[in-house]
Amino acid sequence: MANTQALLQTSKGDVKIELFTDENPITTGNFIKLSKAGFYDGLHFHRVIQGFMCQFGCPNSRDPNSGSAGTGKGPDGNIQDEHTSKYSNEVGTLSMANTGAPNSGSCQFFINTKHNEFLDWFSPGQSKHPVFAKVIEGMDVITAIETTPTDGRDRPVEPVQMVKVTILD
Repeated sequence: MANTQALLQTSKGDVKIELFTDENPITTGNFIKLSKAGFYDGLHFHRVIQGFMCQFGCPNSRDPNSGSAGTGKGPDGNIQDEHTSKYSNEVGTLSMANTGAPNSGSCQFFINTKHNEFLDWFSPGQSKHPVFAKVIEGMDVITAIETTPTDGRDRPVEPVQMVKVTILD
């Protein structure tokens, strides 16, 4: 069975991703459910660090200037960590964001813009971020998001919006 794809339409352009549905059914199932419900539509990238990653998915980021952007959860709360496949946090992969505590991921994720192997769930240390998807088209858009000027809190000065996420069946 082929993996599911999704189209991320951002204010900087379109990105197509492949979800690792076979290896990460909990995480990808959560992403697909939220996407189909329109949860991500209209939210903003709230944390962008050049040479590291671009983070997205907080419901509080609907207002790109909200001080609570980055702290919100999805409507179903946290999901279980999936430490199943050994995909590394390589450039262009999507990983679940969490608080650092086990099973604290919910709706937020980040796109790696460098190889962040120290974030792999199978690497030494406390940071455990399972990879659940990868960019298959539009890495130039991710680079445009990554290089957008940010304020002192790693937020884009000019907001970058996720216009719509569409699951491509």
